Amino acid sequence: MPETNKHRLPTAVLPEAYELTFEPNFNDKTFSGRVTVRAEVKEETEVITLNGEGLQIPEAAVIVGQDRHDCAVTIDAENERIELHLEQALQPGPISVQLSFSGSFNENLVGPYLSTFVDSDGDTKSLATTQFQATHARKCFPCWDEPDLKATFEIELVIPDGMDAVSNGPETGRSGHDGKQHVTFAPTMSMSTYLVAFVIGPIEKSDPVDVDGVPLRIVHIPGKGDLTDFALDAGAFALRYFKDYFGLPYPGQKLDLIAIPDFAFGAMENLGCVTFRETLLLVDPDRATQPELQRAADVINHELAHMWFGDLVTMKWWNGLWLNEAFATFMEMRCTDAYRPEWDRWTDFGLSRSAAFATDSLASTRPIEYEVDSPVEAEGMFDILTYEKGAAVVRMLEQYLGEERFRSGIRRYMNEHQFGNADTPDLWDAIEAETGEPVAQIMQSWIYQGGYPQLHVGSGPEGTTITQRPMQLDGADPVADQQWLVPVEYRWIDTDPFSETVADADAEASQSERILLSGEPTRVDSGNGPKSILVNANSSGFYRVSYSDELQDSLTDVATEHLTAVERYSLIDDAWAAVLAGQTSAVSFLTLLEAMTGESNRSVWQRIIAGFTSLRRLVDGEARERLEEIAHDALAPNLAGLGLESRSDDSDQERQLRADLLRALGTLANDADIQDVAKQLSAEGLRNPELVDTSLLAAATDVVAAHGDEADFDDFLAASKAATTPQAELRYLGALMDFPSVELQARAWTLITDGTVRPQNGPLLLRRGLINEQCGRQTWAFIADNWDDLNDLFASSLVVRMVEGISVHDLPADQRAVSDFFSTHQVPSGEQTLRQILERQRVNVSLRSRQADLLSRFLTG
Repeated sequence: MPETNKHRLPTAVLPEAYELTFEPNFNDKTFSGRVTVRAEVKEETEVITLNGEGLQIPEAAVIVGQDRHDCAVTIDAENERIELHLEQALQPGPISVQLSFSGSFNENLVGPYLSTFVDSDGDTKSLATTQFQATHARKCFPCWDEPDLKATFEIELVIPDGMDAVSNGPETGRSGHDGKQHVTFAPTMSMSTYLVAFVIGPIEKSDPVDVDGVPLRIVHIPGKGDLTDFALDAGAFALRYFKDYFGLPYPGQKLDLIAIPDFAFGAMENLGCVTFRETLLLVDPDRATQPELQRAADVINHELAHMWFGDLVTMKWWNGLWLNEAFATFMEMRCTDAYRPEWDRWTDFGLSRSAAFATDSLASTRPIEYEVDSPVEAEGMFDILTYEKGAAVVRMLEQYLGEERFRSGIRRYMNEHQFGNADTPDLWDAIEAETGEPVAQIMQSWIYQGGYPQLHVGSGPEGTTITQRPMQLDGADPVADQQWLVPVEYRWIDTDPFSETVADADAEASQSERILLSGEPTRVDSGNGPKSILVNANSSGFYRVSYSDELQDSLTDVATEHLTAVERYSLIDDAWAAVLAGQTSAVSFLTLLEAMTGESNRSVWQRIIAGFTSLRRLVDGEARERLEEIAHDALAPNLAGLGLESRSDDSDQERQLRADLLRALGTLANDADIQDVAKQLSAEGLRNPELVDTSLLAAATDVVAAHGDEADFDDFLAASKAATTPQAELRYLGALMDFPSVELQARAWTLITDGTVRPQNGPLLLRRGLINEQCGRQTWAFIADNWDDLNDLFASSLVVRMVEGISVHDLPADQRAVSDFFSTHQVPSGEQTLRQILERQRVNVSLRSRQADLLSRFLTG
């Protein structure tokens, strides 16, 4: 096959099995090794081309039968390739490629790299670990580093005495001499290079839990064994859940979940050797908030879903990354919902879906799937559109087809492509074969074009009609005139006051009707009697809905009684989107918020609080004080109903809602009494965290920080260093970015740049600092002034996340300054995301120009 992309390898020689030996040198931060690859020559060639980046290759040879042929080695650094030149052409058939290699550990948390920690004696220790997705295996050893070039891997790690090691397969042998241990591991199934992994260092392993024949362990640095029970429980549940859902056994021989102190991403789905940030794996339920527990469960479930959807069946090339990540995100929520139904995971997904909507409303959005050529382009696909929008679109399809029919299609797809690679059409073909529905036709417009529709519901003499149009935010660049084939779920709500129907929102939700909406307006008939219509019933569709004034008012009147929690969430979320689009006013949105404050669901309250927060940013002075009073009047009765003290019969959601309301009253509503309560709770928690409910303590910490002084800052910094869980450490570090003093923010910036804060956390802390109302602009000035140093310090994938918070800086002068800065400064791994951040900032500037004065005049009467 001729080579058509300089970033794709020639296919004259393809790998089948690797034997890899790797040896770290911790003292000089280098490594060396050798690799033997059993391969197949597909066509005559004098050159074998494989990938390598930053490696030295002192020796290379090809074995054909009994004959050894030494190779001349050419390094193509620009294209990250190694070429092996032979004097005589190879003929089709089996060969063995042998190479020795050496290199240096990467300093940006990709490829092979070192992670450090301080042990109980105060000594700094190191782990050697790996992060190979997307194209970083080539930084560790010469390989065919493309997802469709699968092979088996048999790994040997040469480690210093006193250390331990884990890899993809179970350990099969260990021998020692000359102060070293040679640890061997069983061959893996055929898999992609980006899934190869190992960890070497002073590590501890939990006792294995047998999960239907699969040994499951948690691996961590010494002294954290008391934080493993939750992950073992969640991991065991997930293994059984996915085995049942996919109808296939776990494809590995064992499963280690490994907490790494320094880790750029959340976690990585290496087969049998899954790596995590510590805060997402090591968690004590008695010392964590409900969102922290849910986040850990989500990430564990996400990575374990990948064992099937990603590892067992893999995309052919990086344009199909969404197949891995969107389905893993979708499956994580299915599994978490089954693991802890009381967390109401699908309603909570509204928050993630809102963030995807915010990006996908922009002209600078992109299709879920698009052409990917280079490694840099592959890195850019790890964004909210791949994960959250992709998962939302999958959820929409599942709900339209029905859960069992959808699962049948997924099982067919997995069976047909296990141990191999697949493209998007393969998935649609399998689901179509099981359901008989035009799945490919439906999904074409959702996967291969960016954006999404807004459905408008209107009423007239001829009845109720539903039409679609591309969602367009005011202040954003113009979007294309697009259409979608929209799976619409809707239902009628009886508003006759004399009706004998008993209101039950959950029962009504099961009585929805479904249509496929194309480009033409569609009329729907309510039958007899006065009725309201709810479009996007169950809120499973990835589209916004707007209503005529009459229909909107009617729906708002019955929302509390007739809409489910996720539907009430969407009603508010869609209304705010209409404000951003210039279709309605901030005043109207405020009126809606006030009408919804009899709410009891935590996710809906999160959206109400976010709505008040967005409005508060638009006003100052007397208008802000009045808005704070309105927010207080909405929040206080609900907190009073729950009480300030946790109760033994509290559900997880009630406990967290109490904390959310306290935080909002102390910050958003500026309630002095609540601020005093927060100070007392914080002081008690600093003395002994076990004296205060963890959720309340986390909320009180944020309230104190928002109004705190230097003594509070010092207390929180000390607490972050003394924290006994990763979650508590991050809570106190994050709170440092909320202090209202520029001088204290400057101290926080120094902590980030002098190494006190791990580089994996620095970008996320600066992002939080950017949204600090008092000091956000000074934080941006710090970032701009230190741009080159921060880029050297942080992993490239995290740099664009650092600047996400700039979008809330909504003065025209802010927008001009930021635009000018990025006209001369690049974000190579996040150019598309950066364009979206800058466009979102323009949307917020436009919002202020349109709505701030109107809202202020309304509030001041």
